[in-house]
Amino acid sequence: MKFVFSQDYEIFCRCMIAARKEAKLTQQTLAKSLNKPQSFVAKYENGERRLDVIEFLLITRIIGVDPCDMTFSFVPNITINITPTVLF
Repeated sequence: MKFVFSQDYEIFCRCMIAARKEAKLTQQTLAKSLNKPQSFVAKYENGERRLDVIEFLLITRIIGVDPCDMTFSFVPNITINITPTVLF
């Protein structure tokens, strides 16, 4: 089994798990609201699969958190190693 997350993605996963639990939702109940199997939630929470932006927005809507607030909760904890490049 291959995991698709970096240390930064692990921070994101922990935030998603905390938000789901704060909403008092199990993986099963969240999955049912998404019309997905429970394994869908388990896999993105465990880093076996990444969420795309549309999935992220839908999940935050279901768990009742603002996606911007959710993003700002984990962004300060990530490390950004970007080397500037000249585009022209």
